[in-house]
Amino acid sequence: MSIEIDWLAFLAVFAVALIAASAIVTFYALGLRLLVRSGHAPVVTPAEFTDAITVITEKEAARAAKQAAKAARKSPLSARAKRVSLVGAYACFVLCGLAVLGGIALLVIGH
Repeated sequence: MSIEIDWLAFLAVFAVALIAASAIVTFYALGLRLLVRSGHAPVVTPAEFTDAITVITEKEAARAAKQAAKAARKSPLSARAKRVSLVGAYACFVLCGLAVLGGIALLVIGH
């Protein structure tokens, strides 16, 4: 019994996976950047973990929220530019979701 590996198919799958992963990370990072630019900086509330090395206190979270609100007020962008940035951020997040759903569909349907 001999096992043959189709190396061209392997390289094609590797290239598509690398390109897709790069696209998802790029669109997510661009979406976060546009979200912050539009004045909607995401602030994560503190969480308690049993094995956490560092836990953010409520005071630190409040300070981060205050700094985000201050940065949003100081933005030199017009209201229209902020709105365009927000729409662009949502579009980037939608593209990320579609890429993930497309990959799942390829695995489920194509396999």
